[in-house]
Amino acid sequence: MESFDIAVIGAGAAGMMCAAVAAQSGRRVVLIDHAERLAEKIRISGGGRCNFTNINAQPANFLSANPHFCRSALARYTPRDFLALLKQYRVKWHEKHKGQLFCDDSSESIIDLLKSECDAGGVAWRRPVAVHEIRHDGARFTLDTTAGAIGAAALVIATGGLSIPKIGATDFGYRVAKQFGHKLVDTRPALVPLTFTSADWAPFAALSGLSLPVRISAGKGKTRGEFDEDLLLTHRGVSGPGVLQISSYWNTSEAIHVNLLPDADATELLLEAKAGSKKQIGNFLAEHVPARLAHAWLEAQRVAIDARLADLPDRSLRALGASLSDWTLTPSGTEGYRKAEVTRGGVDTRELSSATMMSERIAGLYFIGEAVDVTGWLGGYNFQWAWASGVAAGKAAAEFARDAATVA
Repeated sequence: MESFDIAVIGAGAAGMMCAAVAAQSGRRVVLIDHAERLAEKIRISGGGRCNFTNINAQPANFLSANPHFCRSALARYTPRDFLALLKQYRVKWHEKHKGQLFCDDSSESIIDLLKSECDAGGVAWRRPVAVHEIRHDGARFTLDTTAGAIGAAALVIATGGLSIPKIGATDFGYRVAKQFGHKLVDTRPALVPLTFTSADWAPFAALSGLSLPVRISAGKGKTRGEFDEDLLLTHRGVSGPGVLQISSYWNTSEAIHVNLLPDADATELLLEAKAGSKKQIGNFLAEHVPARLAHAWLEAQRVAIDARLADLPDRSLRALGASLSDWTLTPSGTEGYRKAEVTRGGVDTRELSSATMMSERIAGLYFIGEAVDVTGWLGGYNFQWAWASGVAAGKAAAEFARDAATVA
């Protein structure tokens, strides 16, 4: 049996960061992953340029059944800490939109950086290697793998969630959590396009590819979210940054609300334009939303496209304005994990230490990254959680293993 101080399962963003930090603390670390290609989720992120963090990342940008859990780790490893690491490796980057930071070149820069950090600490790589069984005798973990048995004083689960199964996503981390008595917060696709039944979406299916800025909201009370972002119409429903954001707040059978004129009071705009105007309603509305949408909208509202504004009753304009300001839609579902950028839910953080990520049930067992019930907004937040939770667990696991070795 190979023996290590710490075994990390999952060589993605959180796992590599954790392994590097632990190894550079002087511990013997093995990093295990079942995939043939390293860190595929990093590779495809941001259109191949990796939206590696958001400079504005704060706890308020994350969703969890235990909303304060993420505070400690995020406070101790910030976006500026990661930028300092990029500077060390001369990785150039730029800010794109609302604090979203991307590599100037490619995502490979981030993968190479993390791999180099692991190698600097002497991390032992075991990939592609599958883990078949995990046992704990009260003092150490034993992993039965396709590369033989591996023993370790501490075990970190960094295997991510269920999103994008074609690049290797599995429920491995959740199964380990259940094995050791941990509860799970129900999982579902997040940062994902929303879909509708064919009948409900028929008036808009032909507008696929059309995009416009909107204000979009879903949820209620403390679980309500609202974003000013772009919406994209698709053959099956809606996508785009605004929809991906709000999908994390949407619950099955609930409605989402879309304001198609977020910078104006639609009703007031129409009533003011009516006075002395010779414009047709179709042409006027096309000045504020894409023409194809304007025409489809009027048809759905049963307003003649060529009707003159001046001839339309105030009540009709008020109804039209209200519909534009609050387009209420009830999705039938989502595009699922195959299109979801992340997984909402996961290992219940109420059974983990917010300072160390360690299980309160099994000493030396840690869960980090997307495996736990912490879900960030679109725009680099989930990577920042990977870095922060990875650093927290890496430091804590190194101390735990050091203490275990002293006792032994």
